[in-house]
Amino acid sequence: MRRRFTSESVTEGHPDKICDQISDAVLDEVMRHDPQGRVACETYTTIGIVLVGGEMSTRCWVNLPKVVHGVLRKIGYTDAQSGINANSCAIVDTIRKQSPDIAQGVDSGGAGDQGVMFGYATRETEEFMPLPIVLAHRMVVRLAEVRKKGILPYLRPDGKSQVTVEYENGIPVRVDSAVIAAQHDERILDHTGRRITKAARQEIIDTVIREAIPSQFLDRRTKFFVNQTGKFVVGGPESDTGMTGRKIVADTYGGWVRHGGGAFSGKDPTKVDRSATYTARYIAKNCVAAGLCERIEVRLAYVIGRADPTELSVDTFGTGLIDERKLVRLVREVFPLKPKDMIRRLKLRKPIYLPTACCGHFGRIPAKVKDAETGKIIEYFTWEKLDMVNRLRRALK
Repeated sequence: MRRRFTSESVTEGHPDKICDQISDAVLDEVMRHDPQGRVACETYTTIGIVLVGGEMSTRCWVNLPKVVHGVLRKIGYTDAQSGINANSCAIVDTIRKQSPDIAQGVDSGGAGDQGVMFGYATRETEEFMPLPIVLAHRMVVRLAEVRKKGILPYLRPDGKSQVTVEYENGIPVRVDSAVIAAQHDERILDHTGRRITKAARQEIIDTVIREAIPSQFLDRRTKFFVNQTGKFVVGGPESDTGMTGRKIVADTYGGWVRHGGGAFSGKDPTKVDRSATYTARYIAKNCVAAGLCERIEVRLAYVIGRADPTELSVDTFGTGLIDERKLVRLVREVFPLKPKDMIRRLKLRKPIYLPTACCGHFGRIPAKVKDAETGKIIEYFTWEKLDMVNRLRRALK
């Protein structure tokens, strides 16, 4: 049986992703100087303006203009023609203190909110992720790379990707279509001024799409779509507003499994929207790597102020080595499920969040990096580690 599945991703310069990165940069600044701080930060942007709001309880001071300007410069928004200018944009600060009604539940070790969180893993790719979202992310990573390295100097920061993969009996066999929307300057417009040239279109296909997608998935029937409106000169916050948390499907599994609805960026780890979703992925990835199943969806549910989850369930889609009820008991035995324990195990009270804000929170490579400001060694993407595989196998025996 054949079926198709499509996932999308967006570049670091997409208006929504600008906001995710600013929110997580604010969170990182608090975690760097006050690991016990509480942050629920939201960002909104439109032409020439960045508004940062939400709740925060911390002993440190955050230089908000420095954070915002730093994120915009790193992306490449350094002149008004690209969509927003890091050196001259207006910044509005509406951050206030966290509600004491919420704080009293979190202080006691309970969850920072109610909600349902999902984690997923599959043997389909080496990242233990569905192939469509992996390829969509690779395309926007490559789009940013060729822009910053000057390989395609006419590109600007905003952009999107989309990939449709064809499956046969559950196995990905080919890419049916690949889509790129890439912001650019006027130099690659044709004589009409309404479309990019055929040469520029082919250049983007060759240097971005074909470099990001392995050749075994491309054939003569694969369709390429590049800037289908004709041109994409006006981009960034000049063309569209941006808000934190509007790309939650691209942030996770590209729509392959269910989503609880909670966004991640700007939220400290007491918010189970973030910590429990990371834990669910941690559980799922280690279960698949341990050979307990070929793919799995893990579901966790919490109520505000309560430490233990109100639900833990799994779905192995008929690929499980053991009964799902036994697998749930095994997960409870091996993995931390209380907020404080999840935070401790995954080392989430660190300034690790800005790198998660673009190109997905999952399927990334765990790494230890020296923090540029403090000089301390910090572990990134700890929820992607496969350090529980042997314990799962021993517990199963």
